[in-house]
Amino acid sequence: MIDREQILVLMRDEAYRPLLMEELEMALGVLGEDPDARAELHALCEEMVQEGYMIRTRTKRYGVPERMDLVVGKLQVKQKGFGFLVPLHTAESDVYIGAVDLGGAMDGDRVVARLKKNVGTGRREGEIFRVLKRAHTQIVGVIHTTGSLGFVRSDDKRLPREIVIPVDQLNGAVDGHKVVVEITEFPTDVFQSPAGVVREVLGFPHDPGVDILSVIRKFGIPEHFPDEVLQAAETISYDLTDADLVGRRDLRDEVIVTIDGADAKDLDDAVSVKRLEHGYVLSVHIADVTYYVKENSLLDREAYARGTSVYLVDRVIPMLPPRLSNGICSLHPQVDRLTLTCEMEWDDAMHLVRHDIYPSVIRTTERMTYDAVRDLLQGDQATRERYDALVPFFEGMKELALKLRHRRMERGAVDFDFAETKIRVDEEGRPLDLVRRERSIAEMIIEEFMLAANETVAEHAYWMELPFLYRVHEPPTLEKMTALNEFVHLFGHHLKAAGNIHPRALQDLLAAVRQTPEEVVISHVMLRSMKQARYAAVSLGHFGLAAEYYSHFTSPIRRYPDLMIHRILRETIVNGSLSEGRVAHLTAKMPEIAAHTSDRERVAVDAERETDLIKKIEFMRDHVGESFEGMVSGVTGFGLFVQLDNSVEGLIHVSQLADDYYHYDDKQHALIGERTKKRYRIGDRVEVLVQAASKEQMQIEFQLLSAVAGDEVREYRRQGASKKPGMPFSGGPRGKKTDGERRGKSERQRGSAEGRRPGGERVVANGQGFGDGRSGRNGRPAVAEYGRRDPESPDVRYGERGLLPRKGGYDVSKRAPDEQMREERTRDKELLRQVENLYGVPVKDKVRRRRRKKTPDKV
Repeated sequence: MIDREQILVLMRDEAYRPLLMEELEMALGVLGEDPDARAELHALCEEMVQEGYMIRTRTKRYGVPERMDLVVGKLQVKQKGFGFLVPLHTAESDVYIGAVDLGGAMDGDRVVARLKKNVGTGRREGEIFRVLKRAHTQIVGVIHTTGSLGFVRSDDKRLPREIVIPVDQLNGAVDGHKVVVEITEFPTDVFQSPAGVVREVLGFPHDPGVDILSVIRKFGIPEHFPDEVLQAAETISYDLTDADLVGRRDLRDEVIVTIDGADAKDLDDAVSVKRLEHGYVLSVHIADVTYYVKENSLLDREAYARGTSVYLVDRVIPMLPPRLSNGICSLHPQVDRLTLTCEMEWDDAMHLVRHDIYPSVIRTTERMTYDAVRDLLQGDQATRERYDALVPFFEGMKELALKLRHRRMERGAVDFDFAETKIRVDEEGRPLDLVRRERSIAEMIIEEFMLAANETVAEHAYWMELPFLYRVHEPPTLEKMTALNEFVHLFGHHLKAAGNIHPRALQDLLAAVRQTPEEVVISHVMLRSMKQARYAAVSLGHFGLAAEYYSHFTSPIRRYPDLMIHRILRETIVNGSLSEGRVAHLTAKMPEIAAHTSDRERVAVDAERETDLIKKIEFMRDHVGESFEGMVSGVTGFGLFVQLDNSVEGLIHVSQLADDYYHYDDKQHALIGERTKKRYRIGDRVEVLVQAASKEQMQIEFQLLSAVAGDEVREYRRQGASKKPGMPFSGGPRGKKTDGERRGKSERQRGSAEGRRPGGERVVANGQGFGDGRSGRNGRPAVAEYGRRDPESPDVRYGERGLLPRKGGYDVSKRAPDEQMREERTRDKELLRQVENLYGVPVKDKVRRRRRKKTPDKV
């Protein structure tokens, strides 16, 4: 049987030339009289073409893309219109795709690009000429109708093309409805719009629940289970029989507890600890989901398609039907449940002496919450009295967890201690509060126990040479670490080695900056410098945990990789080993499962983040016109991202920084003033005014009031904005509005929009009014020509000309005409460069200065 590796070896040979299918059959030794072998080869080649491993030319010849100056990859389109092609099967650098070179491709598509030659930019550039697989077959957006057509622009800003809907395909949608549109005709070039049909009307954008439902549809998350899957779950009994207990260790008399959040329903892990004379025995009991979810069953196929449970701000979309996830498999207290146990014995020096993995049956003693365990271990008398018999048990758990953590830190694990924020919503999904949650000893106990089990299982599988799914986190690149080292040098710190770095070096840096003003900024920059963890069929280690072997074993109710690991382990335990055929089958499937579940995990994370952002925007709409303190969390060429103490993040557009022209320094992660040299960088504390919170734009806009450590507060504080020194958390300090503020809020906002205070006085910048007698060109007031502009407006007046939006504010100082003309000329050149970058096309400057003809000297 021919496999893909044989085909690739043949095509990558230097003597190979693109062959027709008949020639390829001969080269691979597939006999013409064997129709089955030929059909298998044809199907395999078609599959490889669709996946991008090989190319089929217009003359029906086959070859590998790298021998044809072609690149196959996933397209990532930016909001400005251009994109980057990320190669799929090679480690080569990304390919820049200009806006005019996108063809009919859209964001996320798997495409083939032809590399351009002699571009002279120092980077790889290309043009897309073929789309292999569409990433989006439906989009979500607001429909606008005009005449006999409807137009829908996607909520996803990376899909800027409007979908054209014929009037007979609106299916009840009216102007302003949020709809789900299926694309029926894709564009063939960059100038063509897709066509589609309305498949679902979600409601108007501001109707309760429509915002979260839009996110669910946007990311293609299946909200409901098919009827046949629900029926399959109904056939499984809640009650255990003697047959279910065959081959299992009976642990029902052991003291075993679950520790989860108060609102958790899918309880898939339980723990128990025993103190020995010279060590500990830690047992981690995980729900035996694969006993109920058989391979290739309806339940298994549905779980694989979903990949993971999705935890949105107001709901959970489970991987398995609720009858299983919240019922039969969930480890409820005082109920017999089937589990897979990982038992680990540690000596006093925290060496793993032995381990065992086996099927079991348990009956948990208590269903504990993080808050209850935290209070018990912190000495809360009422909680200790309630769980009096378990107090020594939890103290032993704390003792072991601290030792496990110390062991992990000693080997160099990188530990980011960021607080989480929970968004409380009412029954209709409206946000009520943002509640900050610090990691306590209770969370740390479960975290350490789960990490220990995941590592033990991964190493067990590695040495048994089982087909397996590992959780891998590869080391950061040299470029990222070099940039991080240059950044921390600004604060007087350094990495011990940027190349071939060990995680201990990063942990040492975090320890060195702990409790310092730069701790938060360095932690954030370090986190952004690291790669994203993923699933893989080979063990590549976990850099962040400083672990040589790591897997996800502890959550089979909500993660498919864990379920797959359980299936392999359980099959090995029951049968003693895997047959050669079974090993080959699983080995072939693992890379595909790893890639699919990694993709589904990223979709879930993106959806969770977007719903959080929506509710934070909705929460901050009630705080427009109020001021808060926060930290600069990101710096770009177009502005500053500021994170408030309640975890809300918003943008200060660079156009709001009107006291100077600001330029981005990527090495310092800072915006630096051209004239004043004023610097804003990640980690700076600032005071901001909430200007706008738009769910349509998915953005919160801030106005900079002052740097917290600075000695000047801008005039906006004198406009009546209320000061919020803390964060609007539950129980946190809240600023109170004065009677004047309550009475004048709408007037103040109206006045600000007109560039005046409510009383009619002109708004000032840097303590001086724009209309203070300074004059611009042609005798016009400076404010009329150089005044502050709306960053969203594309029609900006600069002198007598309309220009595209510029970076930075506008200068209001008075200059000599010649100097002013030179500066205008410089700015015009910069504008042309911005247009080139924006549209990906060269723009020639056709403005030429006219020279006076020299008159000959008269004799």
